Amino acid sequence: MAGSRLDQVTRWVARRRAWVQAAFLVIWLDPFLLRLHNVCGPVFHCYSCPLAFLACPIGVVANFSALHLFPFAAVGTLVAIGAIVGTAVCGWACPFGFLQDMAAKIPTPRFRIPAWAGYTRYLVLISLVVFVPYLWGEAHPLFFCRVCPAGALEGALPNTVRMYREGNGLVLPSTIKLAVLVAVLVGMLFAVRPWCKLFCPLGAIFAMFNRASVFVLRFRTDACRTCGQCDKMCRYGVLPNASVNNGRCIRCLECTRCSALMVGTVFAGSPAGSPQGPAGMGRDRSGPPDEEPPCNVCGTPPSNTVQ
Repeated sequence: MAGSRLDQVTRWVARRRAWVQAAFLVIWLDPFLLRLHNVCGPVFHCYSCPLAFLACPIGVVANFSALHLFPFAAVGTLVAIGAIVGTAVCGWACPFGFLQDMAAKIPTPRFRIPAWAGYTRYLVLISLVVFVPYLWGEAHPLFFCRVCPAGALEGALPNTVRMYREGNGLVLPSTIKLAVLVAVLVGMLFAVRPWCKLFCPLGAIFAMFNRASVFVLRFRTDACRTCGQCDKMCRYGVLPNASVNNGRCIRCLECTRCSALMVGTVFAGSPAGSPQGPAGMGRDRSGPPDEEPPCNVCGTPPSNTVQ
């Protein structure tokens, strides 16, 4: 009964994810004008934005790398949050992710980005956030903050407008920064979260915690109807019935509409004799199949065959 109640709450919250994202956006836009730029935040939001509450963790890491210092506070923040919720930060709290989700509502043709392309996020993290700053400093044209689309949209363009209104002339951001911003904005019209899937270094960091964070998704093999609806519901290239806590998952919880998917914790062990998938996959068995209701998505009745 408790599990069923939790499932109902999870699905209720998942249907209102956009409102949660909007609430976090208000927080990151610093409505009380606190400007705590010496405190590292957990989301992709440029501190140079006129309405920025906290410092961007990727910007902090890149700048500390340029100074040949280790960013203990930033890394500690990311490790602590990643260890608790993993990429749920990306799906529920990140303002740049929210922008992409809103763009995804525009009815344009969409193409699916292949799963292997997601490894480019780690290339961006290692090269533009760590190595380039460490070797050549923040003046290098490929220093991450100099090509960051969030920085261009939230910081550079508003500051350009401000300077122009103050009579300082029209000083545009660098060509490469504008080009990256335009490419990402156009990409939003033809793919779901292209920045998150291909280039976001912060998402790459949180993705490493998905299989071992406190809160995880669990796939109940006994409740699966093999209808494939959970795979179709995921817009991020994850196959929930095979690898539910994959690093590409942003934990939007859309797949929990399926009876086989549920939110759990790493502390909740499976009952004795439950079939388990590969380590970290979150496969679980929670009771006899004949006690399961029909699938919430396809209406398929329970099956007595356990995968």
